[in-house]
Amino acid sequence: MVLGPEKDDTLKKPLDVQGGGQSMGVPADGEVEGSIANPLGNPGVKHWQASYIEHGGLEERGNIFFAAVEMTRMPMVVTDPRQEDNPIVFANNAFLDLTGYEEKDVLGRNCRLLQGPDTDRATVAEVRQAVAEQRAVAVDILNYKADGTPFWNGLYLGPIFDQDGKLLYFFASQMDITERRSRQESYLQSQKMEAIGQLSAGMAHDFNNLLQVINGNLEVALLGAGAGSGALEPIRRAQRATMQAGKLTQQLLSFARKQRLEPRSLSLNSLVVEFSDMLVRTLGDKLALRLDLRPGLPACTVDPVYLEMALLNVVINARDAMPQGGAVTVGTTILSAERRRDLKLPDGDYVCICVLDQGEGMTEDVRRRATEPFFTTKGPGTGLGLAMVHGFVQQSRGKLDIESAPGEGTRVRMVFPVSEQARPGAGAADEEAPVLPRGGDCHILVVEDNDDVRELADGMLSMAGYQVLTAPSGERALALLDGGAKVDLLFTDVIMPGGMNGLQLIAAARQKRPGLPVLVTTGYMDELPGRGGRGEGLDVLAKPYHHQELLDRIKAALKRAP
Repeated sequence: MVLGPEKDDTLKKPLDVQGGGQSMGVPADGEVEGSIANPLGNPGVKHWQASYIEHGGLEERGNIFFAAVEMTRMPMVVTDPRQEDNPIVFANNAFLDLTGYEEKDVLGRNCRLLQGPDTDRATVAEVRQAVAEQRAVAVDILNYKADGTPFWNGLYLGPIFDQDGKLLYFFASQMDITERRSRQESYLQSQKMEAIGQLSAGMAHDFNNLLQVINGNLEVALLGAGAGSGALEPIRRAQRATMQAGKLTQQLLSFARKQRLEPRSLSLNSLVVEFSDMLVRTLGDKLALRLDLRPGLPACTVDPVYLEMALLNVVINARDAMPQGGAVTVGTTILSAERRRDLKLPDGDYVCICVLDQGEGMTEDVRRRATEPFFTTKGPGTGLGLAMVHGFVQQSRGKLDIESAPGEGTRVRMVFPVSEQARPGAGAADEEAPVLPRGGDCHILVVEDNDDVRELADGMLSMAGYQVLTAPSGERALALLDGGAKVDLLFTDVIMPGGMNGLQLIAAARQKRPGLPVLVTTGYMDELPGRGGRGEGLDVLAKPYHHQELLDRIKAALKRAP
């Protein structure tokens, strides 16, 4: 809200005199700019914020100026503060179009007829202050149309005086700024999410390094504990808590869309069962969760963290569609060939996870736009939930399928291709793969600037029989390669402050030793460049990782070596 200058101060300004003194106006001079929307596209300078007129009657309606007022699309009203309750004494047809009222329902009533349950009382008080002090004001206020539909109103109000300075009327022009305000709120929300992502990015690398040290040493302690040791269960509990902390970090990054996908072969049934407690808490007391899981469902390759977040988003939408309660069904199944053709998916086998609600459903227009960023039918919603789900499913080589109709609820399917290893005959080549050399036959160069993480990786790999060289920086690692050190695989962190980063090290190392196998580790996947960058195609191990996971990935990287 912006108030114009006080009445006495306006008289000190040069007045814009028109019609030989029939009327005079106080130029706005950019002083009354309190709305999110500006009809001019720039601050108003020449238009009047207050006026002084010679004739105060409203009866003259046979001139060009009255015609202009009725022909404009800008809603306008005039109120008379000399009468009790400052009633509306004139409203142009554009105002009637905006509000849906008839003229007979408006004249003689105070403008508060546009207020409703969610109209901000503080904004109303600001408008009343301007009226009481006979000043111009510009505000955004939530008003309601005759049928109860809320809309954001950009209100511009100013006083009209007679030649002696006596207050005659207030003139108000208005405009529906609902869409513009919605766009701004969506933009601010996206900026907030970006800020969360940047904050998370700054914390994730160091936080995951700490978790890596904690979890790795717990694993070493577990290996060193005897089979009957009373320390086994406390160590396992601490391990579970550590990995859960790492998962929470990844989920925060996922929400901010700062986490790259880490797909792995998994069972949709197992994921739904393990995540069902979270879904029950999300639905609350009014809604029941029903599971309809197909037995023997083939595995699919998908990022479990992103899938959980996507499922949660869809279930939240289902919850919001049933404010009176009901049941939400989460099911899994194999996609039929007919539905696959309808969705124009490539030939192959597909599994899907489906969320079915008993809510009000969507019109066809709303269904088509449901995955558009910032499109929402919920008042406080951001319009990003289904857009994020759609992006994730597409990135996972799948399809988001939405079926809905008014009064019939909504069915949302996330469709994913079946994993290759789940297909008949898959994996035969792996079974016949030769056993890789270990022990003294394999030398690994570990590059990590964090001393604790570097020593932990050294210990893990040494326990498995590998010969390990370590370096605290990319420069030291290159010096070892230049010195002729035997290296069968490079295992490097991405971010190493103060010098060469991991990607630069990889490029330099492969110039010296083409075909050198590489395994990259990081606590923040967005550190890696996107498509077409130097990080494209790299084998990445996310922190915190398990001992066995590290060994498996080292073995797989060596297996792929030329």
